[in-house]
Amino acid sequence: MQKRLYLICPTDCLESVIDSKFKCENYFYTSLGNSFKFDAKTLNCISQVIKKHCISEVYIILSMDNKIVLDALGNQSFSGIKGLNHFYNEIVKQKERSEITLQNGSNNFSLLSYYLNKKINQLQSQLFNLSNQPIVSGKIYNKHQNQFIDIYSDLVCLDTYHLN
Repeated sequence: MQKRLYLICPTDCLESVIDSKFKCENYFYTSLGNSFKFDAKTLNCISQVIKKHCISEVYIILSMDNKIVLDALGNQSFSGIKGLNHFYNEIVKQKERSEITLQNGSNNFSLLSYYLNKKINQLQSQLFNLSNQPIVSGKIYNKHQNQFIDIYSDLVCLDTYHLN
């Protein structure tokens, strides 16, 4: 049976939805807004789960209406929670970038795709030494359609842009 690790935000409450949609042996790691940092302790925990359970795929998932992301874009009521300050700054920075690069302005899907691509790249670079390196990808959950949508490619979600 295929085994997957899902990195999710606890405010999205996606565990039961994932279990019903993906008939695999599913494991979960949670952090607010997927704002986890890849420090030695976190990477060690994730690596141990991957090795112990022979995880073949890792998905980083956020809901389209994630409360933490919406708060970062709004009044930032949760900004006092330890560890969210960097996450909030990252979301606001990407919102500004996407307003410049997208003709019709920013939307949450592109913001979440950018953020998840960044997390995927960070995690992949840290897991390179695993003997059975899992496939790492991202999805965004649309509650209204009850479906998981593949994120935009990291070719679309650029860190920088240059206009001639």
